[in-house]
Amino acid sequence: MVTLIFSLLAFSTLAMLVYSIVFLQLYSQRKKIIYLYFSIFTGVAIFWSLGTALMLFSKSTNIITFGYWLFLIAPMVSTLFILFFCQLFIKGRSETKYVLGPVFIVLYAVFLAINDQLFSVQFASSGTNAIMPNSTFYIFYGLYFIAYFDLSIFTLRRHRQQKDLVKYLQAKNIVYGTGLTGSLGIITNIFLPAIGITQYVWLGPIFSLFFLSFATIAIARYKLFDIRTAILRSTTYIFTIAILAGTYSVLVVGVLGSAILGSNADTLQWGILSIITAGIAVAFAPLHNFFNKFSNRLFYRDAYEPQELLDELNKELISNIEVDQLLQKSAKVINRYIKSGFCIFEIKKTDSEPQRVIGPDKDSLDNRQIQDIRLLAPNAKVKTVITDELEDNQSDLQKKLRKNDIAVLVRLTDQPEKPIEGIGHIVLGFKKSGNPYSSADIKILEIIADELVITIQNALRFEEIQNFSKTLQDKVDDATHKLRKANEKLVALDQTKDDFISMASHQLRTPLTSVKGYVSMVLEGDAGKVNEKQKELLNQSFVSSQRMVYLIADLLNVSRLRTGKFIIDSKPTNLADVVEGEISQLQETAEGRGLKLTYDKPKNFPTLMLDETKTRQVIMNFADNAIYYTPSGGNIKVVLEDRAQSVEFRVEDDGIGVPMNEQHHLFGKFYRAGNAKKARPDGTGLGLFMAKKVIVAQKGSIIFRSKEGHGSTFGFSFAKEPLLPENFEGFSKDEEHETSQTTKKPKTKQSAKKS
Repeated sequence: MVTLIFSLLAFSTLAMLVYSIVFLQLYSQRKKIIYLYFSIFTGVAIFWSLGTALMLFSKSTNIITFGYWLFLIAPMVSTLFILFFCQLFIKGRSETKYVLGPVFIVLYAVFLAINDQLFSVQFASSGTNAIMPNSTFYIFYGLYFIAYFDLSIFTLRRHRQQKDLVKYLQAKNIVYGTGLTGSLGIITNIFLPAIGITQYVWLGPIFSLFFLSFATIAIARYKLFDIRTAILRSTTYIFTIAILAGTYSVLVVGVLGSAILGSNADTLQWGILSIITAGIAVAFAPLHNFFNKFSNRLFYRDAYEPQELLDELNKELISNIEVDQLLQKSAKVINRYIKSGFCIFEIKKTDSEPQRVIGPDKDSLDNRQIQDIRLLAPNAKVKTVITDELEDNQSDLQKKLRKNDIAVLVRLTDQPEKPIEGIGHIVLGFKKSGNPYSSADIKILEIIADELVITIQNALRFEEIQNFSKTLQDKVDDATHKLRKANEKLVALDQTKDDFISMASHQLRTPLTSVKGYVSMVLEGDAGKVNEKQKELLNQSFVSSQRMVYLIADLLNVSRLRTGKFIIDSKPTNLADVVEGEISQLQETAEGRGLKLTYDKPKNFPTLMLDETKTRQVIMNFADNAIYYTPSGGNIKVVLEDRAQSVEFRVEDDGIGVPMNEQHHLFGKFYRAGNAKKARPDGTGLGLFMAKKVIVAQKGSIIFRSKEGHGSTFGFSFAKEPLLPENFEGFSKDEEHETSQTTKKPKTKQSAKKS
């Protein structure tokens, strides 16, 4: 039994020693206080084992007392630093106020020790000593352990509410290890001794192995600490020192000792010691280098320099802009350093390219497998998906990743916390060495992913620009073809429309002329005497017939403009008589609408070369519009002036006017102002359009002024000198057909033609 206890204590002490050395190495390399806390926790536990052994097996009261002090103080310090470790691991800071607990316990123990009341001992002739602690002291001692272990476990359990899955799994294992070690240790080392059962206190240090086991799981599986470097360095020193110590011990004791110490031991001992020291000094460096290389190959086969990886990758990112070439070379660089089974990139579909799998090992996955994984990956809500660390709620993704031998999936997105797809993934297989991906590997992969997100986006834009010319040309060709077809249809429809308007206008013109003629004959009494009422009605019919004739003439002129057959038939015209004739026809209509229509005919007015019929239409249109768009009680003044250089015709009214924002559209084909549509719904919008064409074709200009609600002025003016019969040389076809779509021809003089 004694041998078993010694063996277990020695084994636990060795385990604690290894952990203490490893984490001291980590602390010396990285200067992180969390490594120091962990090394103190494990290192102090060694004294717990030592004190337990001295207390149970020594036959000296002083040594038992010393062992008992180690037995008491080492667990207090160890428990305190495991609490500091838990606080720093979860909160990022430790609260030193908890040091007061161990200080109070030690002071109380000193007080009892001075009075010989701390404990009593019963020596055993064989087996273990029986230690009887002070019951009152053990109550405080037990409360301390219960409080501090509960604080540690409570601190760790708080991390269950956090979103970091890996850290949660790390904390869970530390919780299990701390809880199991603390619970069992309190039973065997606190509760049972308090009631007089002390033969099981040696189990306390052994229970520390439970904590180390769960900590090992957290380190090895969930990357709690990257201890490979520390193990490498520790192993190197252990092997070196062990070999040197063993070799020189054998040489000194086995060879030199027996031969030399017999004659002059005192003198030769110092010489031998000097030789051994010199030998150690000479052999240490090469032997250390040898074991350094050996342990490097043994424990650190996947080692690489992260900065070298980033530098080489950056060279590729700078020197390549095409997506496929860029990612092909990047995959080779990553694979060469990280030594994964395969490394490929998956880039999702863009507007110009389908989904792509890029890399030297792209045959490892097909598009369908990538599609399934791509849809599931964003649900993990982490940037890097590690297959072995996925929880149960991600079992579908985990199965698909394992089925395809994927160890790590890095999402190429700048918003990893959101379930969005990003632009693609870095896909890596399991390492060729069989080792898991370390925290350093994951960190470097995430740095690479951050750089690649921007680089790939730029490369995709460049790719779009490259494809733009071809895509644009295809779209232009397609659109041109469609436009050509549509234009052919429109031309055919337009021709049909023109033919219909022309035919309908010609067909309507003859019967209207007949109607107008017969109404005129009845008015003149050719069919008998006409009373006033009949005369009024017939006058309205005659005016309406005349308006219809003008409308048909407008339609014909529009059709002629389209076909290039719009011709100005100039002949000597007395514009004063023309205006008088048109205005006289509208007098009764104006009076019937309660309007005052006035015209002062000039006494002497020059004869001008104009197209009388078309000019008459313009005059009628301006005057007719004034009548219809002027409210009852309004005034309309028609003015014809013979000026020094020009002649001017105006129709001035105080009607509804034209809104300012619509005036620039007014002379467009089929356009009518909004207020005009309300006042006269049956208008066509052709009158002003044709009026402008007629006047401009005769080298005149349109007069237009208007203010909404205050009336309008419509008219035209001509330069007088060119239109006098003795000076008139006719109009060129280009001037006559100003808005025609026919090809312009050189100007030629022509005599007036009759329409």
